[in-house]
Amino acid sequence: MSGFPEFDYRNNELFVESVSLKQIASEFGTPCYVYSRAALTQAYQAFDSAFAKRDHLICYAVKANSNIAILNLFARLGSGFDIVSGGELQRVIKAGGDPGKIVFSGVGKNAEEMRLALNANILCFNVESEAELIVLNQIAKEMSKIASVSLRVNPDVDAKTHPYISTGLKENKFGIPAKEAERIYQSAHLFPHIRFTGLDCHIGSQLTEIEPFLQASSKMLKLLETMQSQGLQIEHLDLGGGLGIRYTNETPPSIKDYVSALCASTQHIKQRLLIEPGRSLVGNSGILLTRIEYLKHTPARNFAIVDAAMNDLMRPALYDAYHDILPVHNNGGEIKSYQVVGPVCETGDFLGHDRKLSLNSGDLLAVMSAGAYGMSMSSNYNTRPRAAEIMVDRDTVHVIRQRETIDELIATEQILPQ
Repeated sequence: MSGFPEFDYRNNELFVESVSLKQIASEFGTPCYVYSRAALTQAYQAFDSAFAKRDHLICYAVKANSNIAILNLFARLGSGFDIVSGGELQRVIKAGGDPGKIVFSGVGKNAEEMRLALNANILCFNVESEAELIVLNQIAKEMSKIASVSLRVNPDVDAKTHPYISTGLKENKFGIPAKEAERIYQSAHLFPHIRFTGLDCHIGSQLTEIEPFLQASSKMLKLLETMQSQGLQIEHLDLGGGLGIRYTNETPPSIKDYVSALCASTQHIKQRLLIEPGRSLVGNSGILLTRIEYLKHTPARNFAIVDAAMNDLMRPALYDAYHDILPVHNNGGEIKSYQVVGPVCETGDFLGHDRKLSLNSGDLLAVMSAGAYGMSMSSNYNTRPRAAEIMVDRDTVHVIRQRETIDELIATEQILPQ
């Protein structure tokens, strides 16, 4: 169970903190997401303490899991936030997040989102193109405001991760090439309603080696040195996020080793360090709890058909991602190889292939490491209501999102008049 400190077996039954997952399924039904408050807290504190006395700001990447209870927990711990939409901005503010600790990333911010962020007085816009900068300058002018900006530089570093979540190569849609960024910074006088306050980069997600981070840091430091030599006052260096977690056999750096390496590579500069962790804060803090509806045995394969599906957890279908799948109760029966699949009408609707499990119909399964990009990527495909979300705090269970109903799904739809 290494990697899941708050999820463990007691007398062959899987618990989260001091609560049985069987009890949660009985009270709240399945499928549902279950999070450990202790695991979330410990992950944040590991980042914070690793910086020691270095001036820093941890900006949680809201896209990883945007539940308001989780955002509120991080806000109370002192976290900032990395957002990519106006909706995420409103979530963070409703959750009690400090707008002065928000950075706004993303390649396609629209004018209304810019207005929302300017009115909220966020810390910084991470601008990803000159076209975006021109629009932001105009919006700020109309509002008689000055927008704080950090250009997101594309350092052209291979993150050695899945191509869908690699963001730092020159062919990716994200960021601005370093030479172009240098030219834009030098033309700051052309943007009177912009104040350039930072430098930013982000090279991808689920990185399991430190070296790509250090390559990106080195390139950013060279650009920072050039900017300072030309008299530009840069207040912070944002080195993005992307630290991976263990889903199966990965061996990512520890939070402490990752942060220590970043601090060591930047120890000669005075600028505040920003990072934007998402998955590494929430990934191993949550699981997807599901129940087996049917066992189907064919000459070719054995199928465990569960009540969770690709609409609940998209990562396996989208990325062919691996999530460990554990029985909530170890029954000690015959072990077989199962395809763990959902009820959605797609062959790609699976949670796991070729899993060695001892199963009975009606058994509960825990899909591990589902705290990141699980609920936040879920949908209503096949008119399936989204799952409930549960937070466990020692021996107390909190519902942090009610299960959706069919009535809620169709409430905004209208039949045409005859």
